[in-house]
Amino acid sequence: LSEAEIDELFTAGPIPDEVFDRIDGISYVENDNIGREDLRYLRLLYYGFDDETHVGELITNGAIADEILEIFQELYENQYPIEKMLLIDEYGGDDDLAVADNNTSCFNYRVVAGSTKLSRHALGMAIDINPFYNPYADRSAEFPYKIGGDGDLCLKLFDAHGFTWGGRWKSVQDYQHFQK
Repeated sequence: LSEAEIDELFTAGPIPDEVFDRIDGISYVENDNIGREDLRYLRLLYYGFDDETHVGELITNGAIADEILEIFQELYENQYPIEKMLLIDEYGGDDDLAVADNNTSCFNYRVVAGSTKLSRHALGMAIDINPFYNPYADRSAEFPYKIGGDGDLCLKLFDAHGFTWGGRWKSVQDYQHFQK
């Protein structure tokens, strides 16, 4: 792809009707906290585990859409591997199914697992990267695609944009999770 073609595939805009039809009643439900107009639909490239270029989809809060595009363009240009990037609706909005399939995703109107507190994902202000490979697990073990450590580009980019990493939380760490 040319540089112009790459730039055209890192876009954010209002959620198109055909995309809204896919998410309405699944990841998006009418609520008093966030409206369709507050969210942005992103199309972007990512470098897959298969060493190929893929087109991914994310829905984010409009407040972070440009930052997410910048981060993912840098990840793509550096061939940082991401296995999948589908809307959570492909999994019926089920976070556990998406994690098991190692899907990178952002918006999903839901509560924090095991609580009644609204998740930052419900506001489009959190993203999970390669969640199957960044679980609540033994971080002293070496395994592929682990986020963290001094040399990890993903962590560096999210840090540079002022995101909080769940791997630094004091209680239960969430190594796949970045939020604002």
